Amino acid sequence: MSLLFVLVACISLLCSVTAVLQVRQIGWAVWLWFFSGWVTGELAVWFIGLQMMFVALWVVIVGTDSWGFALGLSSFLAAWGLLGWALRDGFDAGTAFHRALRLALGADFTSHIPETRRAKLTQQIHSQEWLWPFRFRRPGVRYVRNLSYASSGKRGLLDIYTPVTQGERRPVLLHVHGGAWMMGHKSHQGQPLLHRMVEMGWVGVSINYRLAPRDAYPAQIIDVKKAIAWVKTHIEEYGGDPDFIVVTGGSAGGHLSLLAGLTSGHADWQAGFEGMDTTVQGVLAMYPVVDLTNRHGIRQQARMDGFISRKIIQQTREAAPEVFEDGSPISWIHRDGVAAAAPPVCIVQGTHDSLVWVEEVRRFVAEFAPLTSVPLVYAELPRAQHAFEIFHSPRTSHFLNAASAWLEWVRAQHGKQKTLSQ
Repeated sequence: MSLLFVLVACISLLCSVTAVLQVRQIGWAVWLWFFSGWVTGELAVWFIGLQMMFVALWVVIVGTDSWGFALGLSSFLAAWGLLGWALRDGFDAGTAFHRALRLALGADFTSHIPETRRAKLTQQIHSQEWLWPFRFRRPGVRYVRNLSYASSGKRGLLDIYTPVTQGERRPVLLHVHGGAWMMGHKSHQGQPLLHRMVEMGWVGVSINYRLAPRDAYPAQIIDVKKAIAWVKTHIEEYGGDPDFIVVTGGSAGGHLSLLAGLTSGHADWQAGFEGMDTTVQGVLAMYPVVDLTNRHGIRQQARMDGFISRKIIQQTREAAPEVFEDGSPISWIHRDGVAAAAPPVCIVQGTHDSLVWVEEVRRFVAEFAPLTSVPLVYAELPRAQHAFEIFHSPRTSHFLNAASAWLEWVRAQHGKQKTLSQ
C-alpha cells in the first residue's frame, strides 16, 4: 500500500514539473511532455483539489504510520507548490494581455469602441467560468450544424453559432481548428471563444477541412478559402455581415488563419472560384506555425521538419520549394505589398510551448510589425503551453477578455473606415 501512495505522489510531482519547466528537444517524447504540461497547468486547481482529497482519504483509511507516507507527502507538497506556481501564472495572464493591447493600440484603445459595445467588455474573470473547464454551451446561443461548404464529405462541413435574438449584419468570427493538419474537428476547439463572442452579438462559424496524409497540403488552405467564400455568399441568411469576417485558429489553425489573412485572391489556392473575394478583416492567431522551412534554423527538431515533408506536404523541400515557401507566412510578409495590405493581426504565444517555439513567433512578429500599416498585437504568456485556450481555465478567461476587446476594436476601426469611404 505504501508503494501505491509513493507512486501516485511521484507521478503527481512529475506532471507538475511538466507544467512549469520548458522542455522541447526530446524527440517525439515532446508530445507527451506537451500533453502533461498542458492539462496539468490549465487544470492546476483541479489537480490540487483531487490530490488533497487523495491524501486526506489515505490518512483516514490507511493512516500515517506506513514507511512511505513521509516520502509521498513530501512529493505531494512539492507538486502543490509547482501547481500553485502554474495557477498563479494563469491568474496573472491578464497583465500580459493588457500590456500587449496597450502597447500596440494605445492606452486609450477602448475609447475607440462604441459605448454600447464597450459596455459588454470586462477585465474580470469569474470562477463560474474557469472552475468548469468543459462547460461550453450557453443558453443564448443557437447552433446550426453540418452545413456543406465544399464537396469533401464530412471534411467539407461547417457549424454556425448565432445569438438566439434576431439581428442582422452581425460581425463574423470564422474558426479554423488545429491538429498538425492531420486531425481535429470543428466542434472540438475554439468553443470558449466562439461562445463568448456569440454572447456579445457576433456570429461564429467553425469549419472542418481536408486532412493530411489523405489530402496533402495545400488542400487545407484551399478549404479555408472555400469556407471564406461560402461565408461571404451565405452568412447574411444567418444574420452575419459578409463584409466583416475575422478568421481565428490555433497551431495549424493559426497557420492557416495567417495565410488566409495574407493571401487574399491568391490564384493558386482558388481554382474554380477565382473570382470570389476571400479577404478577411482581421486575424487572431494562437501559437501559429509561421515557417514550414525553418529558414532561420531556430527549430532544433529535425523530426518536425521531416514530419512536415513526409506527412503534410508529401514532397521534399528541394522537389517543391514553392509549396514550402507559399505555405510559410513569414515568406509572404516580405512580398511586395502584402504586409502593407494585411488586415489587423493579433498573435498569442506561450513561452513554454513545446510544439511551436516562441523564438520563431518572436522572429515573425519582429519582421512583420515594421511592415504593416495597422497595429500588430503580440501577447506572449509566461509559462503558457500549446493549446492553452481550448477549455476554460483562469488563463483562458483572461484570453477571452483580451480577445473580445481586440475583436471589438477591429470591428470599430472597420466601421470608421467604411464610414469614411462612403
